[in-house]
Amino acid sequence: MARPKTFDDDMALDAAIGVFREHGYEGTSAQMLVDAMGIGRQSLYNSFGDKAALYNAAVRRYSRNETQAHRAALRTGDRAIDGIRAMVDRVVREAGLPCLGVNSVAELGTSWPALNEIRAAADHSLRTAIVAQVEAAQADGDIAVDLDPDTVATWFVASFSGIRIAARGGASAEHLKSLGELTLRALR
Repeated sequence: MARPKTFDDDMALDAAIGVFREHGYEGTSAQMLVDAMGIGRQSLYNSFGDKAALYNAAVRRYSRNETQAHRAALRTGDRAIDGIRAMVDRVVREAGLPCLGVNSVAELGTSWPALNEIRAAADHSLRTAIVAQVEAAQADGDIAVDLDPDTVATWFVASFSGIRIAARGGASAEHLKSLGELTLRALR
């Protein structure tokens, strides 16, 4: 008879996210995962499948949470540009924490179809919100109207990745803040 599960899947998945954020897919062992998740190896496999399936689940959860946080930041302030600024400030403030999304692209590229689908869904959700916010900021006169909103969304995604990689490479808080300011200045 199988024993009942004694752990929370979401808490265990959050622990796995922490390990994958810091060590990447290849740098993470099954032992590191079971230690961080506080579960046995068999429980890991029974609940999440193999390491690749767990990684996909971790990237999916991480991407969903990050996208929600970006969208929440976009909804702050009195003007559309205030929300955009809040989103950029959030990235700069949290840039020192490894980003599982950026790391998964840097480590695995587009070699995993399942990850490509996860990233595409997150990108669509975030891009839709950014485009709408940029259009509103253009209507307010805060972003140049000759900039294509979809291109601006691509600019943000690329800039955020660059800021996070710079932080991972040891950039100072002052340099990260400057990168965030330059990201916003490009919109004028």
